[in-house]
Amino acid sequence: MGTKIEKTEAEWRDELTPEQYEVLRHKGTEPPFTGRYVHSKEDGTYRCAGCGAELFSSDTKFESGTGWPSFYEPAANANIEVVEDRSHGMVRTEVLCGTCGGHLGHLFPDGPAPTGQRYCMNSCALDLDTSAK
Repeated sequence: MGTKIEKTEAEWRDELTPEQYEVLRHKGTEPPFTGRYVHSKEDGTYRCAGCGAELFSSDTKFESGTGWPSFYEPAANANIEVVEDRSHGMVRTEVLCGTCGGHLGHLFPDGPAPTGQRYCMNSCALDLDTSAK
């Protein structure tokens, strides 16, 4: 894994939109079916909106029907971190950016082949880079 990015809360607040700050830094969730990438079919690389780390390829994106962009595997396992999340009275697997620690979404074991996993991400935590495809 590369160098970790550390910033003060004031720096994050200055660099992110209010919605991005709430999701990435305070583990918020955007309302379902409202994010800009829910129905996106564009080719490219999904990067962390907080630091630009490469997270997911559009080749692994699929329609989950959940209201959030979903992927069946990350672009590089080293670029994400998964931790147990016991908030809201349930046990889930939280997905964080491995570089800046930003909250991206959650991981569920109900995705399609070949992995059977569903990385359910918040659109506002992602930036789609279409220059590489």
